[in-house]
Amino acid sequence: MTKHRIYTTSFASVYPHYVAKAEKKGRAKAEVDEIIRWLTGFSQQELDSRLADRTDFETFFAQAPRLHPARAEIKGVICGVRVEDIADPLMREIRYLDKLIDELARGKAMEKILRG
Repeated sequence: MTKHRIYTTSFASVYPHYVAKAEKKGRAKAEVDEIIRWLTGFSQQELDSRLADRTDFETFFAQAPRLHPARAEIKGVICGVRVEDIADPLMREIRYLDKLIDELARGKAMEKILRG
């Protein structure tokens, strides 16, 4: 998938995959939502609205009220690439979210996932 195609993909089309990945490992949709709210600063109502509107990834992150400053602490490999080495700002935000969902699915405690 090209960068442009990822950017224009609706967040709502990928969200069920995040939830399924978490639930498959015994985690909850509420935890996925908590991670997304932590990362973006969206309220639950705002998140639900973005999902209903089928907002694309580019717009989703551009409209985020407050990208969490601790997201820079997210390190590691996702899809074979070190998150901290991704130069493209939007792709890095997308991969931060992917990495957090990965950590959730691997059983990491929410406090550690949210860099608390």
